[in-house]
Amino acid sequence: MSIIQQHTSATLSDAWRTINIDALDPDSSQNFDISTLHPPLPEISDAEVRQLNGQVRQLLRGGDAEGALRGCLESPVYNGSDAAKDAHLQTVVEVLQSIKASEMTPILQRIHGSEGGSELLDVLVKYLYKGMAGGAASGGQRTPLKPAGYLTPQATGFSQIGTRPGSTNESTGGAMSVLLSWHEKVVDVAGLGSIGRCMTDRRKV
Repeated sequence: MSIIQQHTSATLSDAWRTINIDALDPDSSQNFDISTLHPPLPEISDAEVRQLNGQVRQLLRGGDAEGALRGCLESPVYNGSDAAKDAHLQTVVEVLQSIKASEMTPILQRIHGSEGGSELLDVLVKYLYKGMAGGAASGGQRTPLKPAGYLTPQATGFSQIGTRPGSTNESTGGAMSVLLSWHEKVVDVAGLGSIGRCMTDRRKV
């Protein structure tokens, strides 16, 4: 009997494919503590976020839009409650809304040229994407951006449909146009690498 005829259906099974090869590889990510990639993230309480947002708004009222933006980006809420993250997102968007289109690029260039500026713009990209997604998940539902009266959309050159009772589509669209404008400016200043770093960073705002 040939060696081929001696094999049965059991010996020719592909059960070996169920073995987790990565678990046997010492260089695999499964055997590497990914928490060592970044230092432990301090937990930020809701009260601390409210205090930070108050300081940012004070800078904004004082006419220091760049300082307000830096304040938001230097203290991202990585480890905090969903409410704290949403509150900080709204503050970031409020600051972005308050800056004129002509001031976007100069502010971004100054931030990018400063020490640690590249990382600050990476944080900005994270908040832009979170804002475009409609906010953080809270209680299984998406938390939309604040309605009109909280954010002031910049003029886009397009005619706007009149507001309807109970509708926030127009205000959401205005906020989205501002976020897209900032995204374009950030990529122009920091390059496409900021998008890649944002996507691969495990620290989420």
